Amino acid sequence: MIKAATKVIGKNQGLLKAYDEHDSGLFMGAEIFSPATEHIRHLLACAALVVNEKIHNREYGSLIMRYFNGFLAPVFLLVALPLGAQEFVPETLVAGDKLERYWVENLSGGPPKDGIPSIDRPRFQSAKNADTWLEDSDQIIGLYHKGQARAYPQRVLVWHELVNDRLQDDGIAISYCLLTGTALGFKWGENEFGVSGRLINSNLIMYDRDSDSYWPQILGTAVEGPKKGKSLAQVPLIWTSWGQWKQRYPETEVLSRRTGYGRNYRRDPYGSYGPKESYYAEGGPIFPTMHSNNRYLPKQEIYGFRTDREAVAIDQEALAQAGSLRHKGKGGQYLILWDKGLSTAWVYRSDSDEALPESKALADLHFTHQGPQSDALDGLERVPGFAAMWFAWYAFYPDTAVLDAP
Repeated sequence: MIKAATKVIGKNQGLLKAYDEHDSGLFMGAEIFSPATEHIRHLLACAALVVNEKIHNREYGSLIMRYFNGFLAPVFLLVALPLGAQEFVPETLVAGDKLERYWVENLSGGPPKDGIPSIDRPRFQSAKNADTWLEDSDQIIGLYHKGQARAYPQRVLVWHELVNDRLQDDGIAISYCLLTGTALGFKWGENEFGVSGRLINSNLIMYDRDSDSYWPQILGTAVEGPKKGKSLAQVPLIWTSWGQWKQRYPETEVLSRRTGYGRNYRRDPYGSYGPKESYYAEGGPIFPTMHSNNRYLPKQEIYGFRTDREAVAIDQEALAQAGSLRHKGKGGQYLILWDKGLSTAWVYRSDSDEALPESKALADLHFTHQGPQSDALDGLERVPGFAAMWFAWYAFYPDTAVLDAP
């Protein structure tokens, strides 16, 4: 047994007891005593690292955590799960650093591979049934694909980070990283993604169960394994509130709490989004980042998009005030629209040298379940983007362009 005093981001302090098997060094469990436990997973992760960091290189399966809403939070149990990828786009998305560096500087987030279990057989319920446990202010991840709408509550995804879903015969991975506030969708074909247990720039590193390649979520490009250098085809998602989503998509399906795992989906161990509290509102990242910048507060939410040639961050407050912004970038011109009904942005690209439509040309702009509608958008191509905490975006894209004024 090893005892370790720990402190995380200047807040949580406590005593950790970690247990390993004497002969093999196998991590058997841990106990924690702490007056504040919203970051319990990372406190316990410290114990795991003290005992035997090489556990992360072994083919163990799911790490199951049982906790109590009080001061004592013990018990890890390891069980084996079978290992099991995805469609690719030929274009490689821009990266701020050489791919090798991302892999060299990745580190353990605490749980081992599949220690945070992905939801591989998702169940869904109606909006009416979801209203019995979701508040209008709760954050959800919204997907509208081929005429079908689905909502994935943040309160569920915070415990799983990945949902391997299927809509209209398309395999789509819904990924969420709570540490960077990012939700991205990817096509995965006939295979699946899992949670590797590793992080880079505090961001989730996924792995595919086909080739065992490793994909930082924000980067969308494999940095290790047989698929290194390949980028995933992104499926647009919308980060919004449950109240706004169900108003736009009243027939939406909602990911059920019946996941097959024993988790307390009534609370988020990291804080709250309605209003923002604890981790989501205060301080900087828990883990080291490759680049940093103080232009905005670390956890201020920006909207970003990237192509094979550049990354662009959009100040959402400036966009909301202006209604639309324009960017003459590398490889095209971009029109960014603010959707007040969902509190999100939509990005469109023109490959033409002709000027983008001005505000008066967008007088007929309105939003439906299919997104922005206007004659001025004819001929423009939609570009997927996503909301992110500023520190995370800059850590991956230090050369990012920033749009903060019309």
